Amino acid sequence: MKKILVVLLVLFTYGTVSAQSEKEDNIPVPNYRLASKYSPTNLGKMVHSTSVRPNWLKKGNRFWYQYKTTEGSKYYIVDADNRTKKELFDNEKMAKWLTEITKDPYDAKHLPKFDFKFVKNDTAIQFYVTSTEKVEEVKEDKNEEDKQKRDSTSTKKKKSKPKMVNKIYHFEYRLGGNSLIVLDNKKKEKEEWKKWANIAPDSSVVLFSKNYNLYWMDKENFLKAVKNEKDSTIVENQWTNDGEENYSYGGRTRGENNETKLKNKDNRKYVGGTWSHDSKKFVFQRRDARHIKDLWVINTTSSKRPTLETYKYHMPGEDEFYKTEIHVFDIPSKSSIKVKIDTVKQQSIQIYRAPRKKSTYRDDFQPSLLLSQKGKIYFNTISRDRKKLDICVADINTGDVKVLIEERFNTYIESRPLVLFNNETEMLHWAERSGWAHYYLYDTEGNLKNQVTSGSYHVERSIGVDDKTRTLYFTAHGIPKNQDPYYEHMYKINLNGTALRALNPGDFNTNTSMADSNKYFVSNYSRVNTTPKSELRDSSGKVAMQLEEADLSQLFASGYQFPEPFKMKADDGITDIYGVMYKPFDFDETKKYPLLEYVYPGPQTEAVNKSFSVRMDRLDRMAQVGFIVVTMGNRGGHPDRSKWYHNYGYGNLRDYGLADKKHVAEQLSDKYGFIDIEKVGIYGHSGGGFMSTAAILVYPDFFKAAVSSAGNHDNNIYNSWWSETHHGVQEEIDENGNVKYKYMIDDNQSLAKNLKGHLMLITGDVDNNVHPGGTIRMAHALIKANKRFDFMLMPGQRHGFGNMTEYSFWLRADHFSKHLLNHEATNIDITEMNRDKPKGK
Repeated sequence: MKKILVVLLVLFTYGTVSAQSEKEDNIPVPNYRLASKYSPTNLGKMVHSTSVRPNWLKKGNRFWYQYKTTEGSKYYIVDADNRTKKELFDNEKMAKWLTEITKDPYDAKHLPKFDFKFVKNDTAIQFYVTSTEKVEEVKEDKNEEDKQKRDSTSTKKKKSKPKMVNKIYHFEYRLGGNSLIVLDNKKKEKEEWKKWANIAPDSSVVLFSKNYNLYWMDKENFLKAVKNEKDSTIVENQWTNDGEENYSYGGRTRGENNETKLKNKDNRKYVGGTWSHDSKKFVFQRRDARHIKDLWVINTTSSKRPTLETYKYHMPGEDEFYKTEIHVFDIPSKSSIKVKIDTVKQQSIQIYRAPRKKSTYRDDFQPSLLLSQKGKIYFNTISRDRKKLDICVADINTGDVKVLIEERFNTYIESRPLVLFNNETEMLHWAERSGWAHYYLYDTEGNLKNQVTSGSYHVERSIGVDDKTRTLYFTAHGIPKNQDPYYEHMYKINLNGTALRALNPGDFNTNTSMADSNKYFVSNYSRVNTTPKSELRDSSGKVAMQLEEADLSQLFASGYQFPEPFKMKADDGITDIYGVMYKPFDFDETKKYPLLEYVYPGPQTEAVNKSFSVRMDRLDRMAQVGFIVVTMGNRGGHPDRSKWYHNYGYGNLRDYGLADKKHVAEQLSDKYGFIDIEKVGIYGHSGGGFMSTAAILVYPDFFKAAVSSAGNHDNNIYNSWWSETHHGVQEEIDENGNVKYKYMIDDNQSLAKNLKGHLMLITGDVDNNVHPGGTIRMAHALIKANKRFDFMLMPGQRHGFGNMTEYSFWLRADHFSKHLLNHEATNIDITEMNRDKPKGK
């Protein structure tokens, strides 16, 4: 009997050990080496250009662009009308000329980084090159005062050793020419004036802010300031005298600390505003924030003494609100008026501006212009609860206001720029009044003429209007019903709503840039699982020429594999959810992989790539550690679908997307046997940090580990615009007519007692977007609930973690490896960060 028991015990023990051993054999081993291989630095060596970014020229339908491959960078100029694409210059010849002139060696694959300026009616380019040759620094006497000061100093002191600097070459190359001209050896002037000067369209006057007031100077004095800002002969003219901090005429101090604010208090600063096209009027929105409460962050690493940053920050549900005025300054008379709007009503105001021409994007100064050229200020007001939008017009001379269009909705209203055309007799207004985003044609008196676009699809934005053919060019999502509704394409349609036509069709996501003439556009297209390509099309949609195909040869040679798009159902079993799956490149189908979800709930977007991207840090790269990583949408997410889908989370901003994240993970596990549904992790940043913590607390038996960075865990202390817009704020009027705003939202810390899995919280200590207080409150609640968790403070970091982004990646990798792969990194050094760093002597 004893022998039988011993045999049974041995068999049982052996079976248990074997089962355990087999289970462990099925768990991937963390592959830190593979994840390190695809760091942003290493990717930059393998992937170069993936799209054509056209720099449209002012003359003709022409543009130039740079494109980099494994053969180096080349520069091209395209003439769309003539269907030609030529190299801007011959790389071999350019290398020869630069070598001969600068005496520094260059070859065709290794040219210096160029910043071209087109001159002489777009027939020539100018650029600077810095040589390795050292020369004596030549200091220009920018005015007589400088010269006298220098002469006086030189007589008092012995002649010191001259300062040596790198020699500068200012070149000009005439397109099609056979030589390079040296214009001079002066270094490029520092354009400090761009930080403070708002130049009139005709360059006659420059506005700026100083000590919270509006100042101006004429062109002559501005040119002195361009040469030497401290020139004592500069004449400044003060226009206003009632400006004060937080109720000023420009000169915002956001981002400054107690030391820099004091140091810069008397400096010229920028005043934002909008010019009339004739340069005679300047329209400025003055915001009163004096009554808004302060918020603070302390930077303990910035200098010898920790610095304090103080800024106004309105939180949801607070009674106070910003008060906005619209001032119109008359340049010739130096007088001003106020536009007649109700400054007591709690509302936000946006002034419509003229769209910038593509050919001006690289101009030295780019004044912001009013939408109208005929003495009108078009603007909108939206109520604090975001449910009432008015499109208005004001007379620029009298300030009288007329409401043209009203939009009302029970959830928040979104908008796009107003489109004014046909000699300012007609306008296009974007609205979601049908449950889908579409354009409506109005006359400029506010009378509806007809709906232009219609149907179950989302219009994104207007690209241009052809007055002669009465054609609207626009981008949209979801028109083809047989493809991912997030894919964006360009279309055209007659303004009477007929003849809708796709201009760059195909089962791809596209990104476009159209010429100012509306005759041609560059279309970059790809999916997450295709190589990016670029082409030029005309306004009928016909391909004019193929431009580029991305060079991914080195990337694929490294072992890279495309991710896999998927479509599943939301928790309601009806709504389609689109996502992407990222696998390890050493994927072994015999193993069971933990599942990680990378999340960002929106509602203004979803963290789901639709085009190929080299920004792999949070997705492709995380998978290489040893996980299946997925990213997906959720009801209440991206606005590129129906308003129902987008507004699904209204009033439930904490939990609205969680059921979909869980349900889609379960469907993926049912479909793919290599997914271990017992090991699901979740991570995200900002709103994703908020969502990942909510997920592990709302579904504590499902999500086993989470990493939450910079999360707005307590939306009661996040900014009111985002919280009150997407969650909702209740406007209540008492019997005396006083308006109060009631805001109630669930926070993460109220669920701290639910924690069962392994949670890591990360925040930057000077995050002035999502205040670190949100993460600290979450940590406080977990401590009170007697929970174990990990916490990391990123010293001196804002919302994006800056130069500590790479460190945060390895924190995340360590956390999930330890808790989902049963492997803990114990080495004090993060070897993967140190391995490729050159060691100093």
